[in-house]
Amino acid sequence: MRPLADRTAHLSVVGDAAVPLPERPAALLAEMAEQLTATAADAPLAALRAAGVLERIAARAGRQAAGALCDDGVPDEAVATALGTTRSQALVLLLTARVR
Repeated sequence: MRPLADRTAHLSVVGDAAVPLPERPAALLAEMAEQLTATAADAPLAALRAAGVLERIAARAGRQAAGALCDDGVPDEAVATALGTTRSQALVLLLTARVR
């Protein structure tokens, strides 16, 4: 039981340190998830097309964000903390975003 409690406490600390999503984008993402789930049940091809559009939008925004972070010289550890992840995972996210 103790390892689970330790993990839960750690995740809470990591989550508290992560940068919060602004309210409007968070609400839009939640609504998009609901809409895509409903569309996938009713019109799977339309949902797949919408998912592709969303991936392209996310890739473009990710490139811009990763570029800005790199241009500003934000340290990898700061990115990891802000994203609530490890340094190596943050580097993968940054590199993936930059090459998309």
